[in-house]
Amino acid sequence: MLHHFMEKGPWFRAKTYGYGAGLPFRWQGWVLLLSHIALIAGLTLGLGDDSRWMIPAVLVAAFAPLPIYAAKTEGGWKWRWGG
Repeated sequence: MLHHFMEKGPWFRAKTYGYGAGLPFRWQGWVLLLSHIALIAGLTLGLGDDSRWMIPAVLVAAFAPLPIYAAKTEGGWKWRWGG
């Protein structure tokens, strides 16, 4: 199973405009994106009003997987002007 998840090739389309990843086009990208959203939502719901812990936890959860997104985006992350 892990072998299928770590297949070579991009999981996300390149954005047409701007910097970063576009939408996923492979199931691995959808799993990563939905897991990422669920993790952040779970942290905000689970930690509730305790901003002393919620803010750092959400920031770490938000930024930690960005290298995976960048590595799995067609052509990597660079500024695109729509060409």
